[in-house]
Amino acid sequence: MLKKLFGLKEKQTDETIVAPLTGTVKRLEDVPDPVFSQKMMGDGVAIDPSEGKVVSPVDGEIIQFFHTKHAIGIRSKTGLEILIHVGLETVTMNGEGFTGHVEEGDKVKVGDTLITFDLDLIREKAASTITPIVITNGDVLEEMIKLEVEQSEKGQSPILQTKVKS
Repeated sequence: MLKKLFGLKEKQTDETIVAPLTGTVKRLEDVPDPVFSQKMMGDGVAIDPSEGKVVSPVDGEIIQFFHTKHAIGIRSKTGLEILIHVGLETVTMNGEGFTGHVEEGDKVKVGDTLITFDLDLIREKAASTITPIVITNGDVLEEMIKLEVEQSEKGQSPILQTKVKS
């Protein structure tokens, strides 16, 4: 009641996370790396990309961008911290084949280009192209629903429906 009277906005708690890549959506448990499959970094999904472009899955801010450009962290409007890790063992590529399009501190909107990468080079030099998308601060979640999607379109296909604790 007071919030309505004084024009105060209620904190947003629901958020839809869209696919940051175009490709085949996989269960996180199926990622061939125990750090991700055993959810040591957090829960989420993975995408086996069919093209070399990562876009923002939410409106938010870049909070971490690894110097090798293979992984990026975003804080969403609801406070979720989302890690997108392109491929497995791609850190050993030392940035080869990766181009960053944002910097830490940048504000981003759904669909903004974050990283482009050479998919064929990753196939050649890394363990896998599969890309985990993980919520690293799951303690703030009240609920997370993994939507049943087989194929994703970057910046468009909803993959997770979340609600943070209020």
